[in-house]
Amino acid sequence: MTRPIENLTKRKPTGGRSRPHRGRMAYEKDGYAVEPLVGEQSTRVSRRRGGATSAAVIFADHANVSDGSGKSNKSRIIRVKKSPANRDYERRGVITKGAVLDTEAGEAVVTSRPTADGVVNAVLLPKK
Repeated sequence: MTRPIENLTKRKPTGGRSRPHRGRMAYEKDGYAVEPLVGEQSTRVSRRRGGATSAAVIFADHANVSDGSGKSNKSRIIRVKKSPANRDYERRGVITKGAVLDTEAGEAVVTSRPTADGVVNAVLLPKK
C-alpha cells in the first residue's frame, strides 16, 4: 500500500485547485511504517533498488539473546517492558532498538533494528 501524494488538495492563492502534474515515480514509493509486535514469528520481504531485498519483522516470538561474553541463545519474548523510543510503544508492545524485553533468559535490551535487519537481537541486562 502506498501513501497518497501529499499537499495536492490545497488551493492556489487565486482559489483554484492544484492538481498533480505527474504521478509518483518508482523511487518515491513509500509504505506505512512496520511496527513489530510480540506474537507468532512473521517477516515481510520487500524489493529495494537494484534488485536487493530487505526483511522486516512484523511479529516476533523469539530473540537472539547474548549474555555479553559472546555466548548467545534463542530465548522466548514474554513482553516489552520499556521503550525509550515512545511511551505508547510500551503499552502496545512494539519492539524497537533500545527497548527492554522480558525474556525467558531475563531482561534484555534490543540491539538490532527489527524493521531493517529482519531479526531481533538483544543483550542481557545485569541483574540488580
